[in-house]
Amino acid sequence: METEATLTFGDSIDGATVSLRLTGEAPCPTCHGTGAKSGTVPRVCPTCQGTGQTSQNLGSFAFSEPCKECRGRGLVVDDPCPDCAGSGRAMSTRTIQARIPAGVADGQRIKLKSKGAPGERGGPAGDLYVRIHVTPHPVFGRTGHNLTVTVPVTFPEAALGAEVKVPALRGAPVSVRIPAGTPNGRTFRVRGKGVRRTDGTNGDLLVTVSVQVPQKLTGPAREALYSFRDATAGEDPREELLQRAKQA
Repeated sequence: METEATLTFGDSIDGATVSLRLTGEAPCPTCHGTGAKSGTVPRVCPTCQGTGQTSQNLGSFAFSEPCKECRGRGLVVDDPCPDCAGSGRAMSTRTIQARIPAGVADGQRIKLKSKGAPGERGGPAGDLYVRIHVTPHPVFGRTGHNLTVTVPVTFPEAALGAEVKVPALRGAPVSVRIPAGTPNGRTFRVRGKGVRRTDGTNGDLLVTVSVQVPQKLTGPAREALYSFRDATAGEDPREELLQRAKQA
């Protein structure tokens, strides 16, 4: 059987127990899976002797196929159950509690052993496959076992260097040292603050800085920027780009 489950971003990282409502085939409650009407019992198929398989000899080789008389069940029902028409199966609905392991990703398909439909004639139950959907987080993203976050920094912090506080998914914020001259979009790595792996170790937190341009400037701030512009007037950040374009 296969079903789907939706988890929050945090539950996908930590693991969670979810309720799954399953609808599928199960032994008919009227005949208890025999397929025979109450008061009667199936008989062994005379064609395959209860094996559910018949063999055909084609000279140099032979092959087996499901018995056409009993359709592979090994039993023949002379007086079928009126509720399941002799199939021995009926639709049923049940709710189970399933433990989703920590670290699952969006779109991942996990297997829960023996949580599927009950087997034929008292056989073992099949497996249940659960397709996981993870709701996005407003702050964090994920790449494999690494968490990602974009942190805004001011131009002075990027140019002069600074130590900034960065949120962590669990626990207190962590400090990241931004060296002087950090360009926009640079990514820093905080070890061990990511998603837990199956071996017990953790991935990392990848911090990408986003240099913010102020939308409003006070008088002193504007004058300071004019002074900075005049002090760096001889530097053209596009000069190398223009030279390479001419050489192409």
